[in-house]
Amino acid sequence: MKILDGRELAGFIKERQAQQIRKMAKKPKLLILRDSDNPVILKYVNLKIKYGEDIGVEVIDYRAQNSDALQEEIIRASSDPSVSGIIIQLPIQEKERTDELCNLIAPEKDVDGLGEHANYDSATATAINWLLTGYNIELKNQKIAIVGRGKLVGAPLFKMFSDSGLNVNLFHRGSNLTMLNQYDIIITATGVAGLINSSMIKPGAVVVDAGTASENGVLKGDLSSDVRARTDLAAITPPTGGVGPLTIACLFDHVI
Repeated sequence: MKILDGRELAGFIKERQAQQIRKMAKKPKLLILRDSDNPVILKYVNLKIKYGEDIGVEVIDYRAQNSDALQEEIIRASSDPSVSGIIIQLPIQEKERTDELCNLIAPEKDVDGLGEHANYDSATATAINWLLTGYNIELKNQKIAIVGRGKLVGAPLFKMFSDSGLNVNLFHRGSNLTMLNQYDIIITATGVAGLINSSMIKPGAVVVDAGTASENGVLKGDLSSDVRARTDLAAITPPTGGVGPLTIACLFDHVI
């Protein structure tokens, strides 16, 4: 069984990025905007700050009090020539304003690829594609299930795969998930800890867990523990270090 470890692939990308930046006269700057101290959000913000330090990109963590303050900073930073990239670390408190605020980011600075007119594809969707490609997982002629319709992962990945002509179906957390055992590749990103159990996955399947939830201060994915006890799967992401490291690597590729 293959372990789809994004850290190994990200390491090669990171080395290349550091070399690129050393040759640049002006160092790139990434602005991260958030209006929450949620543990999952803080984890990913800190990982991006550390990654930026390692390769030579300045990362600014801006904590806004509310959506209006986020809006003001997006407008200011979009016209600030010193800012190379802008991301909103989701979710925000007023979730209904997510699309509105993402669409305010200047398209050339929307490095997470979440705005309607962004110059880039979704960083997380691209990272999942990189991960599967990097481990030679064949996508053509396979039945692919994506669980979760979120803006960060499910929706953009479904579009990416559909546009590539792949056989892909989109599920949400309320779907009949027992049907997943008919699929060769399952990619889940609902943020509901333990949602996917072993009975939903057939032997020989490829399973990518891109979900993140905080449960009593512990970060967990969408897969229940009985899935990880399986030895008859073709490939699976590890509990940590699967999609996340490649998402950050892709994000900084866009910044550069």
